Amino acid sequence: MFADKKTLWETNRPETDLTLPARYYYDADIFQREAETIFYPSWHCVCHDTEVPEPGDYVKFDLLTQSVIVVRGDDGQVRAFHNVCQHRGTQLVEDRRGRFKQAITCPYHAWTYAFDGDLKIAPRTNALEGFNAADYGLKEVRAENYGGFWYINMDRNATPIAEEMKGALDAMRPYFPDLDDITFVEEVDYVVDANWKIITDNAIEGYHFKLSGPVHKELAALIDFKGYDLQAHGHWWDFKGPPKKVKTAFGHPITGEKYQTDWFYNIQLWPMTTLYAFPYADVIGTFNSIPLGPEKTLLRFGHYCPKSRPQSALSRAAMDWFNTQLGPEDIWLNLLVQRGVHSFGFDQGRYLIDPERGPNSEHLVHHFHKLVYDALTGGQSFPRKAAAE
Repeated sequence: MFADKKTLWETNRPETDLTLPARYYYDADIFQREAETIFYPSWHCVCHDTEVPEPGDYVKFDLLTQSVIVVRGDDGQVRAFHNVCQHRGTQLVEDRRGRFKQAITCPYHAWTYAFDGDLKIAPRTNALEGFNAADYGLKEVRAENYGGFWYINMDRNATPIAEEMKGALDAMRPYFPDLDDITFVEEVDYVVDANWKIITDNAIEGYHFKLSGPVHKELAALIDFKGYDLQAHGHWWDFKGPPKKVKTAFGHPITGEKYQTDWFYNIQLWPMTTLYAFPYADVIGTFNSIPLGPEKTLLRFGHYCPKSRPQSALSRAAMDWFNTQLGPEDIWLNLLVQRGVHSFGFDQGRYLIDPERGPNSEHLVHHFHKLVYDALTGGQSFPRKAAAE
């Protein structure tokens, strides 16, 4: 791969670079190249281990033309398979999650597979010339558990996620003290008419927190921005801010409440998975931006609470606040940008880069753009095992 005229972006240093050209946010050819170089050969969060507790429990993950099911087997192992029957290519399941009763049965001709993918029943094939059931098992997809969550990668030769994201788990644990004790609570999906990178750009800078909508200002009021810190670490990055002393959060008193952390903490794993904790909420959230097209993205928000104690009223208030207030306000901002990048009056802007990489600096946006550009062009600026800026 190489930088052609369409993908060309000159980058020297964040302080003087111009942002990615506007066409990166709507061009169909660039999007198709992203599918081949970023989406398919990357790690994607599908579900938490508690979402598949029993044999036959499954969760489905769709990414453009590809569909994958993650299922727990009779042996207790979790595996991932392409969601397609090996007879005529029929999709096996449509629902996002569910439970297979005894086996995975194709709805078309009832070819039936064990939870380990082996073909067990294929009606009327017993006398079929040269047919060997062992040759027609479900096609397995790479699946690995990282921090209690199951990730899949369609590249069978991909770097293991623990190596790809080396250091990320250690970085998040102080802010997710109950990471090993959480269970799935809820999932909310939104379809947004915006490019996936616009959504990520918005999520990885604090510059707009005090300057945009009223809900962001509510969030900013919980954070001491003097201590806000944004750090890039190759294929993962995080940002965190210490708390302000407050009496209420998300419209609810905090006195006497238990919470994961009183810090604001976000960690993002390349290319589009986020785990986060809001101040004073006993909740770990996930945020996945799943591309549907050049200008359409599925935003999938998951919330997880500790198993060992009841869900608190404050945690419920935090989840509701996110789903009904902060999320919609962010979506509104995403839509404004998506409309704007089509303007004849705009192509590239400037990154706001503080020399000290402070709370308002957009150096993580530049870091993310460089990762995108290198993936599209075969660049080596951010080796998988090395930190970046």
